[in-house]
Amino acid sequence: MPSPLSFLPEMAEVAGPLHQSLTNGPIPPTTISLLQLRAGQILGSTYFTIRETNNLRKIGEAEERITAVATWRDATYFTDAERVALELVEAVLTPNPSGERVPDELYARASTHYDDRAMWSLIMAIAHIGFFTPAALIAKPIPGMPPGQNYSD
Repeated sequence: MPSPLSFLPEMAEVAGPLHQSLTNGPIPPTTISLLQLRAGQILGSTYFTIRETNNLRKIGEAEERITAVATWRDATYFTDAERVALELVEAVLTPNPSGERVPDELYARASTHYDDRAMWSLIMAIAHIGFFTPAALIAKPIPGMPPGQNYSD
């Protein structure tokens, strides 16, 4: 598909500040990329998965950590704060037919690692992926291409 900005140029006014708020927030860029990589894996989005894998490599993450995101529960490469971020994104994106997706216990554990500002930044990092999920799954941007150059036009 062609770039959505050709049809909805106002989207740049929304997407840019949203992304900027994440990079200027209290959550380390590594944590944001780890949880967004996990989101891409759960959603089955090659675009998200390649984008976040590349982002993690650019910021110097070890290949073992990048590869282990898919099996983070068994991997020893992640901090407790990163683990709870990964657990949160899984809880949000995985249906739970027997109850709440994000139980109070999970929120309580997360709040031991993140203050209110950081929790909102973490929530918005997950929302960022949710905002772009339909575009990634329907329009299928070209994996590995930078934003603005990742569509067919």
